[in-house]
Amino acid sequence: MSKSNNKSKIRFICYAAAIAALYVVLTWLSSAFGLSSGVIQCRISEALCVLVYFTPAAIPGLTIGCLISNIMTGAVVWDVIFGTLATLIGAIAGYLIRKCKWLVPMPTVVANTVIVPFVLRYAYGAPDAMWFMMLTVGAGEVISAWILGYVLLFPLEKLNKHKKIF
Repeated sequence: MSKSNNKSKIRFICYAAAIAALYVVLTWLSSAFGLSSGVIQCRISEALCVLVYFTPAAIPGLTIGCLISNIMTGAVVWDVIFGTLATLIGAIAGYLIRKCKWLVPMPTVVANTVIVPFVLRYAYGAPDAMWFMMLTVGAGEVISAWILGYVLLFPLEKLNKHKKIF
């Protein structure tokens, strides 16, 4: 195995680990303010979904971060499984469409808007109408993944052009 191949694997693992750690910390902060779960939720950590624009290491980073966060915040097993799956689907699809940076957060928004309300209904027994939960979860995702995501993406893009951090 060549040195450069080793370096790139180590870099990939380090990026994924750093992204996972950031996701956990940001979810913990959101949770402290009651924003990370429930029918009305806005996880600040979802802004990190735009990192797939820069590196494929964001896919395992976001997924592992979501898994750890869901366990840490006391989610039921179905939420741990399907919430993490929604993040994985969003991350993979976002990476696949990264050439159009304006659409990178869209798969995360869609995956969570479709999957999370079913988790809320069947795992937690949320009595709200499914359309209402899709609306509230979707709105939270638009705020966190799309709007806050772009607040993160544009400065990182500028920084990356000058210093090549990714």
